[in-house]
Amino acid sequence: QVQLVESGGGLVQAGGSLRLSCAASGRTFSSVAMGWFRQAPGKEREFVATINWSGSYAGYADSVKGRFTISRDNAKNTVFLQMNSLKPEDTAVYYCAAARGPYYSDSRSAFGSWGQGTQVTVSS
Repeated sequence: QVQLVESGGGLVQAGGSLRLSCAASGRTFSSVAMGWFRQAPGKEREFVATINWSGSYAGYADSVKGRFTISRDNAKNTVFLQMNSLKPEDTAVYYCAAARGPYYSDSRSAFGSWGQGTQVTVSS
């Protein structure tokens, strides 16, 4: 089991940037894929980005492709989400998740550990 703690959320104007961090504890971090999901009020939790165990492959939702970048530092047990050109529709609680295996996935069912979430609010 991997324990996850997100940070870096906040209030930003449209067009601005934020960098989310997710600190993981547990010896399995470097062997599993990681992901970011988000949930807006009244909506289902949706996939945002994912990265494989080594950081060599990443995948993105169409809605954030070209604006968000996921990365990881296995030496520091941390995964990041750099968010640029933010839009009001990016407003949501963002969750970090650890997959059950090394290969990246955009499916919630592939992830077995979740953080508590961090709020991102983008004003117009």
